[in-house]
Amino acid sequence: MTTARQIVLASRPSGSPTSKNFRLEDRELPEVQEGEVALRVLYLSLDPYMRGRMSDAKSYAAPVAIDGVMEGETVCEVTRSRHQDFKPGEIVRARTGWCTDAVLNGESIQHVDTHGAPVTTAIGVLGMPGFTAYSGMKVIGQPKKGETVVVAAASGPVGSLVGQIAKLAGARAVGIAGGQEKCAYVRDELGFDAVVDHRSKGFASDLANACPDGIDVYFENVGGPVWDAVLPLMNLYGRVPVCGLIANYNGASSSDHDKLPATMSAVLRRSLLMRGFINTEFVKEHYTAFRQEIGPLVASGKIKYREDIVDGLENAPDAFIGMLSGKNFGKLLVRVSSGSR
Repeated sequence: MTTARQIVLASRPSGSPTSKNFRLEDRELPEVQEGEVALRVLYLSLDPYMRGRMSDAKSYAAPVAIDGVMEGETVCEVTRSRHQDFKPGEIVRARTGWCTDAVLNGESIQHVDTHGAPVTTAIGVLGMPGFTAYSGMKVIGQPKKGETVVVAAASGPVGSLVGQIAKLAGARAVGIAGGQEKCAYVRDELGFDAVVDHRSKGFASDLANACPDGIDVYFENVGGPVWDAVLPLMNLYGRVPVCGLIANYNGASSSDHDKLPATMSAVLRRSLLMRGFINTEFVKEHYTAFRQEIGPLVASGKIKYREDIVDGLENAPDAFIGMLSGKNFGKLLVRVSSGSR
């Protein structure tokens, strides 16, 4: 029997999560049955959507049960297989959750093909975050040459690719990030045309100055005060792919006000298109094209990305809590294991 370590949801948070909402425990893995694969987790992806899974509010996916393993996608090494498509030593992508080892049905895992890029990209720029950026821009944003595309959290795994896709389309990319270091990265490394610090006291006017011709596409993954600054700048027939609202994930603050009347008025007067989406709805039609288009660009270095790697499963809760307040710099991953041992 193999003993795995796992992090479970100990209690549902009220507001911002704390370490008390998580519990690290051991469990014995079952024997591998016909059609199953035993996995050793190498890297765990930490993503904002996980905050929603900690809540029992109605959503697009079922919540994590109390005492259930925290939801999450991982890169794993096959350690034992009773499935014809997988062999020990192969590297795969799976939804094991926050754990060190797992046994899953082979039909639920996929081989990793990163076109020569590091395997971590399979759960980053070439995984769910990257596909979220690609599908939201391709289906909803549809940037055109000469237009202005704005994205918040521009140094993160979704926002960084949104801006680079905009540049590939001939559009002008304006990023919003927090702090001088992240802003410099967005401008100097990622090649955005302009970047604005949302921590600046003059953020709204800074954004207006960075977008003298208004905003044609705003990729929404933050909400809150950022949306307040963006909305007055939206152009006629502007498009707003809505994939996240991280500013609201821990609940509304006492300073929040009702933004619906102003938003709906702008939608009407400027013929705006606002479309919420979950990336999985576009997988069947667009995922293959995403891998074929973006994979070689990442491997060649034309598409740039940054990863923020934390060591040790036991450190996942604190890293996740920090991510929700913007402490990470790039795609947040946990290095769970170094591989074969």
